[in-house]
Amino acid sequence: MTGNTGNTGNTGNTGNTGNTGNTGSVGGDGWFISDRVDLPFVTRLDPAGENELGSLRRTPPAHFGSRQWSANWYAWRVLHEMVAKVPGWATTIDGDATLTTIRNDLVANYNLYINNLVLAARDERPDAMAGILSQDVEFFTDFLAVLTARPGSHPQTWRVLHIASLIGSFAALYFKDKYDLPRPSQICPALLPPIPVPGHSSWPSGHSTQAHFMKNCVLRVLAASTMPAADQAVLRSDLSILADTIARNREIAGVHYPKDSEGGARIADLLNTVILTPGTVPMFDGAIAAAAGEWQ
Repeated sequence: MTGNTGNTGNTGNTGNTGNTGNTGSVGGDGWFISDRVDLPFVTRLDPAGENELGSLRRTPPAHFGSRQWSANWYAWRVLHEMVAKVPGWATTIDGDATLTTIRNDLVANYNLYINNLVLAARDERPDAMAGILSQDVEFFTDFLAVLTARPGSHPQTWRVLHIASLIGSFAALYFKDKYDLPRPSQICPALLPPIPVPGHSSWPSGHSTQAHFMKNCVLRVLAASTMPAADQAVLRSDLSILADTIARNREIAGVHYPKDSEGGARIADLLNTVILTPGTVPMFDGAIAAAAGEWQ
């Protein structure tokens, strides 16, 4: 089992929108605890008396408890609150002039961008193949590596990464559905992507939206922490390059145009600066604050 990545195998549930959605949780939701068939633990006798352990009860807690929620499922709670608190989020983002320009430029220049992808497949794909293959499955691991963190060492930051991934995926899929633009390999089959072409439209890139919003959220965490400014600057640079690389690898693979990546990055910035502003979604603010306490 890949313990250090927090069981990041179960990534099919995101419908290949960036493939970092339901990626398990710390401690794993798939572990096993051994027990005897002939004498289960619940039937053992209480050392202080003759009662079976199964007859002993704690006072029922009032709630399951927020701390008990796995990171991937907690993220859904934050997403639900965002939709409730900011019902016009999609209209606000869609009205951004820069985002419209990015999309219109793609539609007007498909051939130009396909030509560039052909060159990328020829010149860059061999060297990028390892990243293309690993990041098609998940890229939480890449963020953890840059941060020198693990789900067990920074559980609140792990939770923020899941929140950012899910919200990024949710936003990307909304616009994929609305604009329904063709994949590069539909126009130029000879691009022959080395990974399965995702079963949804091209613009914007889900990988780019998720990766850039994950980067934005981690930077918010660090800005709210007591980490020295010089250390934050190093991570800011590293995380920015990582997000750009994740997006670029999808282009080299032939499943996205550069304008898909640019659109995803723009949506991630709008989510960060316009939609999820401090005080708008309390659960998001609380997750950021809790994660900030893990960094110094």
